[in-house]
Formats: sequence, C-alpha cells, structure tokens
Amino acid sequence: MSESAKTTTDHNTIRKWAEARDGKPATVKGTGKGEEAGLLRINFPGYAEDNLEEISWEEFFEKFEEKKLAFLYQDEKDSRFSKLVNRDS
Repeated sequence: MSESAKTTTDHNTIRKWAEARDGKPATVKGTGKGEEAGLLRINFPGYAEDNLEEISWEEFFEKFEEKKLAFLYQDEKDSRFSKLVNRDS
C-alpha cells in the first residue's frame, strides 16, 4: 500500500527529494512575465511536459516563497508524485 502524502516548505527536503528522482526545477513556458519564472514544476526525464523550461533552484525557491507554496509529495523510493499547493490550504 502506498504511503500517505507529506507536505513541506523546507527547501533542502524538496531539492533532495527531486534530485533523488533526477528531477530538475522548471517553469511552464509562457506563464511568466519577462525574466520572471511562471508556473513551477519539477521536471523528470522521460516524464517531462513539452512546455517546460529548466530554471535554477535559486529561481525556483524565490518564486516558491513569493507565491507562498508548499510541496506535497510521496516519499516512496520510486514515486514521482508531487504537487505545489497553497500553504494556506
């Protein structure tokens, strides 16, 4: 049976979880203004959406904090389930 989803706002936890699954920080093309990152995603090789553009972890977490997001994820070894949600939800 799968583990329950966890929620965190800890940058190190998010980065370690993503990198353990070869995930990279990304934004959805066309959703940002100018140089600003748009909608955030974690991009996984072989599972990527065509409209994602890789960004730095610094830029990812800057936008993450600005939008007051939390990271919902499953901590199972092979699970790539994750979602960015509002912290107040």
